[in-house]
Order: sequence, then C-alpha cells, then structure tokens
Amino acid sequence: MTSTAGDAKSDGRDETADERADRNWEELMQELRVMQTGTQILTGFLLAVAFQPLFTDLTTEQRMLYITLVLLAATATVLALTPVGMHRLLFARGRKPVLVRVANRIVKANLIVIAALTVGVTVLIIDFTFSRAFALIAGGVGVVAIVVLWIMLPIGLRASEHRETTIR
Repeated sequence: MTSTAGDAKSDGRDETADERADRNWEELMQELRVMQTGTQILTGFLLAVAFQPLFTDLTTEQRMLYITLVLLAATATVLALTPVGMHRLLFARGRKPVLVRVANRIVKANLIVIAALTVGVTVLIIDFTFSRAFALIAGGVGVVAIVVLWIMLPIGLRASEHRETTIR
C-alpha cells in the first residue's frame, strides 16, 4: 500500500509502509552516528580528566558534577546503542515500523541526555578554569541555545510549513 497525498503522514513520496520504515531507519542511524561521535569525544575527555594531575584540585561540588557527567556520558552511549541492539534482535522479523517508532523515542531521550552532558561539561570546565559565576552564566546560555536551536527552531519551521501548506 502506497502513501497518498491525503494521508496524514504523507510527505508526497510514493513508497510502501516498509519502504518508509526502511528510509526512516536509515535516517535514524545517520543521526545516531552523529550522536555517538559527539558522545565519544565528550566521554573520552571526561575519562582523561580523572587521570590529570589537577584532578585532585577539584572541589567536592566539581567532583560530584564530574561523576554526574560520567554517568550521563555512559547513559548517552547506552541509549545510542540501544536501537542497534534492538535491530539485531528483531532483524528480519518484520518489525521495522515498531523498531523505528521506539528508536525515534530513544533518540529524543538521548538528545536530552546529550544536552545535559554538553552543558554540564561546559559548566565544569569554566567553573574549574575561571569562576563558578561565569560557569553558571555559560550553562544558562547553553540551555537557552539548546532550547532555541533544538526545540523552538524546529517548531517554528513546522508551523511555517503548516501555514504555507494551508495557504496553497
């Protein structure tokens, strides 16, 4: 069965549900590759920090933040690999549409974890190298930037697209 223009989820492509699931899966895998690379870089940085001579100079609060960030990095890694593991267990079982829906939710959850990880690493570095006040300001700016770029911008684009479609 192919999608039709009147379909609520149709994007004008003439593809079957399986073809759409395959395409959506490939898009999710590309997104996960980008996420995983960024997460690996942050995780590598965090792991290296513990073995630096100045690590002993961290305050108790900075150490707690550091441990929280290591846990977030581990969580991000597990979340990014979960769809791959699911795919291995569900491969060739005709479950691709369900896999895509669940993987989509996992990717969204991972974006939240990566956002917290990115802001947290920024706060830790600025707190250690400069001052807590500037670290908190940078963290706030980071949160605002993420909300604007990752949430508000796509919502605005979706609303703009909806207005353009309605006008036509």
